[in-house]
Amino acid sequence: MTISRNKNRFNQKAHYFKKISILLFTFLIGCTGIPENIKPVNNFNLEKYLGTWYEIARLDHSFERGLSHVTADYTLRNDGGVNVINRGYSAEKGSWKEAEGEAYFMEKPDLGYFKVSFFGPFYGSYIIFELDQEGYQYSLVCGADKSYLWILGRNPTMKKEIKSALLEKAAEVGFDISRLIFVNHENLPEG
Repeated sequence: MTISRNKNRFNQKAHYFKKISILLFTFLIGCTGIPENIKPVNNFNLEKYLGTWYEIARLDHSFERGLSHVTADYTLRNDGGVNVINRGYSAEKGSWKEAEGEAYFMEKPDLGYFKVSFFGPFYGSYIIFELDQEGYQYSLVCGADKSYLWILGRNPTMKKEIKSALLEKAAEVGFDISRLIFVNHENLPEG
């Protein structure tokens, strides 16, 4: 009787572990997926993309909530990946907030599709789906679903016609642009 109970408990634990593993795997894969109607840019050149980008607009999310003067700085890692430093100013706290992460190509190095992590082994998608292919001066970036969207530029301000074209493109593929937060870059705080 005891052997039968122990075997039954083992089977239940194994079944539970299998379910958790499947859910975790699904979650991790889902975080690095591509939303419907989104196609990463082809002919991507990482060397041209490296450097500082200013966040022009974003959909709200907890890790950047309330931040102004937001930038992302990308540098090459020794292992072929990309170091990512996101920085923004919290007026409420009167201080700068910084997050360091790493990004790696999901598929091939000429496709604007990365997995990025700021928290250990957990990765999320970083998909460049619109890009100034000539001078790499602006881009549209999203995550694994349509709750993440960023308009990035090489300068803290963007020409009205470029911003309008990027907003139109984002709306066309299904983003709710009415919820965008336009980032303040005026009167840069010290530090």
